[in-house]
Amino acid sequence: MKKVGNHNSFSKKLIFSLAMVLSLSLSSLAQDAAAPAAGAGDPAKGKAIFNTNCAACHKLDAKSTGPALRGVADKYDREWIYKWVHNSADLIKSGDADAVKIFEEFNKTPMTGFPQLSNEDIDNILAYTSAPAEEAPVAAATAVKGGESQEGGVSNNLILGVLAVVLGMLIAMLFFVKNVLNKIAAANGVEVPVKEGSVSLWKAFAKNQFLVLVSSIVMILIGMYFIYGYTMQLGVDQNYEPIQPIHYSHKIHAGDNKIECKYCHSSARVSKNAGIPSLNVCMNCHKNISEFQGDKDSTYVEYSKEFYTAEIQKLYDAVGWDKNTMSYTGKVKPVKWVRIHNLPDFAYFNHSQHVSVAGIECQKCHGKVETFEIMKQDQPLTMGWCVNCHRETSVKVEGNAYYAKIHDELSKKYGVDKLTAAQMGGLECGKCHY
Repeated sequence: MKKVGNHNSFSKKLIFSLAMVLSLSLSSLAQDAAAPAAGAGDPAKGKAIFNTNCAACHKLDAKSTGPALRGVADKYDREWIYKWVHNSADLIKSGDADAVKIFEEFNKTPMTGFPQLSNEDIDNILAYTSAPAEEAPVAAATAVKGGESQEGGVSNNLILGVLAVVLGMLIAMLFFVKNVLNKIAAANGVEVPVKEGSVSLWKAFAKNQFLVLVSSIVMILIGMYFIYGYTMQLGVDQNYEPIQPIHYSHKIHAGDNKIECKYCHSSARVSKNAGIPSLNVCMNCHKNISEFQGDKDSTYVEYSKEFYTAEIQKLYDAVGWDKNTMSYTGKVKPVKWVRIHNLPDFAYFNHSQHVSVAGIECQKCHGKVETFEIMKQDQPLTMGWCVNCHRETSVKVEGNAYYAKIHDELSKKYGVDKLTAAQMGGLECGKCHY
């Protein structure tokens, strides 16, 4: 018989080849589609570059020192933007109409040039500024109100109310049962026995003169103990946490933004008092920060974005700053801050001596202020508290010839290597009281 070949082998190979070509073509098309267009940029990288270089003078959706940058890529030619970012001064000198218009509109404030930014960096920034604005989150309809439970959806007040009703019903039932039993006993001629000749406990106590004397002495001692404890707390305002006219979060400023304490309280280094920062110090930053820009996922935010933005507006009202025209109006409203730390007049304390000379951190006396949403008095600031600190704190003599000399003399006298503030005279009455 003549051998017949496989007629399907060629067709299968052809179909397989076509399938491979088609799959490769589709893969190539998919890669081309997924590849970003030239000049598209990376919004994530652009945000980082924007926050580092641009955020001091620009906002996305509001005017600041410079114009709002949301959608700026659609307003100007990209090549023009490259030139403007690299050196805006040259573009203005050349007489470019758009450059001159922006310069005139924003009070002829020169823009810092960024020649170090590549065109790719600028593309990333433009990609970030071209992203649509995030919509404000809508408050959930199932918000907890009036002590409602989030998980079960049943009000805690309702549960407590039901328990109170049940308890009341049990008490009423006990009285009802007692009355019924008394009626049954009366109907059957049964009399409830009453103990006769029983002596009242109070009368027995009053007749025992020894118990009366001991009890009186004990009550007097207990009363004196509580009176002493109460009087010792007079003038001690530990954990005093007043509400200020403008809400200031140390948790945001000193904690998240890492602002050095002595940037605002600069006089603590050179003066007796740490001082309350003037509002001009606040405006060094808030001239360009008119609304709260905290990360929505930040753990330090205990109030809403609208609340913090409203507090910034109170600052503007106090100094007379118009955020729309970026100028001072001349109308000011003094802020009446509430003092928190207040030592008595007969006690002398010098911040510069402790901060600059002793090198003590602010947190030693004021607590971890970088975690405080509302500032409070963290320590008791009593005489005993100060004395204990002097007894425990060693004096730093590095780089101070005066302290090095007296330290050598006293260390030989006391036979120790390190001297505490107490051994250096920190317990003398005249050091703090004079």
